[in-house]
Amino acid sequence: MGSEEGEELRKGEDREERGGQALQLSRRGTRASGGGLIQRSRKRQRSISSCNSPRSTFLSRHSSFNWYDVDLWTEIAKYLDGSDLMRLSMANRWFNHLIAEESIWMHACLRDLHVPPSGDVSFPWQDIYASAFDGSHSYNYRQREKHIDWIRIGAFLLDSSVVLLTENLTLPKMLPRPEDDPAKSIQTTGTCLLAGARTGIWIADLQLVRCPVCNLNTCEGTMQVLDARHVELFLEEGFKDGSWEYEDIGSHRIAKQSIGAAGAIFDSKHLPDPSTAGVLDAKAWIGQQDDWQPKARLSLHAVAVNTNLQPNEGLQVRFQAMRTTGADRKVFQVNFTKKKLHVLDPLLPPLRRHRKLLKAFDEERSSE
Repeated sequence: MGSEEGEELRKGEDREERGGQALQLSRRGTRASGGGLIQRSRKRQRSISSCNSPRSTFLSRHSSFNWYDVDLWTEIAKYLDGSDLMRLSMANRWFNHLIAEESIWMHACLRDLHVPPSGDVSFPWQDIYASAFDGSHSYNYRQREKHIDWIRIGAFLLDSSVVLLTENLTLPKMLPRPEDDPAKSIQTTGTCLLAGARTGIWIADLQLVRCPVCNLNTCEGTMQVLDARHVELFLEEGFKDGSWEYEDIGSHRIAKQSIGAAGAIFDSKHLPDPSTAGVLDAKAWIGQQDDWQPKARLSLHAVAVNTNLQPNEGLQVRFQAMRTTGADRKVFQVNFTKKKLHVLDPLLPPLRRHRKLLKAFDEERSSE
């Protein structure tokens, strides 16, 4: 028994000694780990306080993406019309400087006029765009009291300074020569060659104006005017100050019934082109005889218009041009005025009906 009790006593002492060592180690560990616990607690607090949503790299300041990339915004600008370009230019100074670039407005102008580049111009493209698409037409500046309505036909190019003007959609077998007197050519063939035209982009409009020999308040008669002008005409000082005036080229009276009032302008250099043949193929586009809606055909180097007429006693046709006052006497505008002759009836169908047809024609062209 004594030996067994002594053995148990030694075991107890060993356990106490190991327990004391463990306790001492535990305390050391507590102190050591106490800092560790505090550190871990701080780590948890820091990790919680800094828990934010992930940030996209392309929005970071150190990102290589450049919001103000000239090439990028120049390309975007090619898909904007004039009003959108002006709104974008008011965003800030950087955009204002960018949108002032000539290349942007040149692209917009050529795109919306549906013509290719045609050489140098004398005015900024932004001004040219504004004059072409701000709703202006020739009668805003001249003879406003005669004007009734108008429609835009489109734009075409003159590569040559010599243009062929004709009141018919069928050309004579013998075309006039540039040296021929235009007035005599118009009297005999209804066509003439006009030299000295300003090359470049031309815009064609169809104007409806009042008959000048009738009372403006009661007459329902009208005249049809095919009006073509160089795209820079409204910017020229000579036009704006009134020093450039229309001059008569010639007139022609058709003293028999006419089935239609037509007129066409051709670049003489491109008369053999297939596109010109399409304009002269009147049966393909003038419509049926009882269709009173004005029709027009446009090609890259020509424009033509036709309106079928009710019974009449003929037409009075007048050719006019506007030239510069300088030594070169460049032609900036030409027009044909066609007045229907009838003893009893008005010039064309009643004004209200004809204006409705003009608007229908405009809507049809806009939807194409």
